[in-house]
Amino acid sequence: MVLLWILSLAKKNASIVDIFWGLGFVIVGWASAINADNVSGLGKVVLVMVTLWGVRLSLYLAIRNHGKPEDFRYVAMRKHYGARFPVISLFTVFLLQGAIMMVVSLPVQIALSDANASLSIVSYVGIALFVLGIFFETVGDWQLAQFKRNPQNAGQVMQTGLWKYTRHPNYFGDTCVWWGIGIVALSASFGWIGLVGSLLMNFFLVRVSGVPMLERSMSKRRPGYDEYKRRTSSFVPRPPKK
Repeated sequence: MVLLWILSLAKKNASIVDIFWGLGFVIVGWASAINADNVSGLGKVVLVMVTLWGVRLSLYLAIRNHGKPEDFRYVAMRKHYGARFPVISLFTVFLLQGAIMMVVSLPVQIALSDANASLSIVSYVGIALFVLGIFFETVGDWQLAQFKRNPQNAGQVMQTGLWKYTRHPNYFGDTCVWWGIGIVALSASFGWIGLVGSLLMNFFLVRVSGVPMLERSMSKRRPGYDEYKRRTSSFVPRPPKK
């Protein structure tokens, strides 16, 4: 994360931290695998899971943000902190995300540290939840990209497809992915500790940096978003209210 921070200073763009978020977990996973004496079958499954999730997310964000200016959140931080922004961003953006990454990735680290772990019935429940999460993330992101590509939708609120049933299918999918990884890791020694990571990801997406932050922004920038909020579930998919 320090190296990424140095790169952000050179590019004068802190938004690269968002693109790197998924790849950071991939690096943690592969570093854990390389340092393990032996990677069990369960460990290999978890490694594949976190790699699929991390690479997909980073590729999507890299394509989406290509050629765009720095995210408005970091622009506002630059304006607020002025010359202190580089140091402030190191601690409140890059190192903070690195610390969160290490905690959230606990199930990955634990699964890869147990050389004798094997898949159980519970593991397959976790895999199914992971697949559901990847589906919601991938399809939700694709539907939103298609919606934005149409000039007639400029300034409008996405309300079709998965977005008809939840205002945040990508965040819901993200949560399912990490609960899925956490459940698979339960079959490893001390796997229950990994659920701390799943819970932390759930907390941040629902209560801190995910839903609340985006909702405040959308209510200001998108006419009709408050009406959309009144009839559409904020997180768990369900039929819209009439």
